[in-house]
Amino acid sequence: MAVYRNPFVTVIVTGVPGVGKTTVLGKVREMLEAEGAKFLIVNFGDYMFSEASRVGWVRHRDEMRHLPLLRQLQLQGMAAKAIREDAEKRLGEGGALLVDTHAVIKTATGYWPGLPEAVVKELRPDSIVLLEAPPEVILERQRRDKTRVRSDIGGVEAIRELLDMARVAAMASAVLVSASIFPVENVEGRPEEAASRIVELVKRLR
Repeated sequence: MAVYRNPFVTVIVTGVPGVGKTTVLGKVREMLEAEGAKFLIVNFGDYMFSEASRVGWVRHRDEMRHLPLLRQLQLQGMAAKAIREDAEKRLGEGGALLVDTHAVIKTATGYWPGLPEAVVKELRPDSIVLLEAPPEVILERQRRDKTRVRSDIGGVEAIRELLDMARVAAMASAVLVSASIFPVENVEGRPEEAASRIVELVKRLR
């Protein structure tokens, strides 16, 4: 099996809805900026939503989870290619690309991989971070976040099942590109600790 790597460190940061990826990656950004590091943090969903809204498939980001499988796959492929090309232009040799996304997506037709073969081989990650927290904590964070529509995610048991599925999906994706899996707990009220672990991972992969 041929294994390809980008000329920059590539880390995919995954986590179920409500685990706190946005907050943690915000801290990662602050830490890397303070060090004067060359980096790029992108949101996979932003790339998908931009394309989906452009062609009129969705009006709200959360609607993307309800699109037919074929359109989901098309959007994932286009987003992955655009991310890698943008990183190549903006980072060149060296630096670090961090991609905010989900390892698994819950839909009415079952769990879909957030990093299927075509996507993970396009992004070429060195490591996949599994950002996690207790299901009870995640549920409370979801309830506090009024900016997103997550009524179909479910309660504590549903979140626990989603976490299990995410671990399996992340490992399956990592195997395809010989990437590591790096679990990180996002402790309530201490996102800087999770961010510090991710920054340290990036340094070790250089």
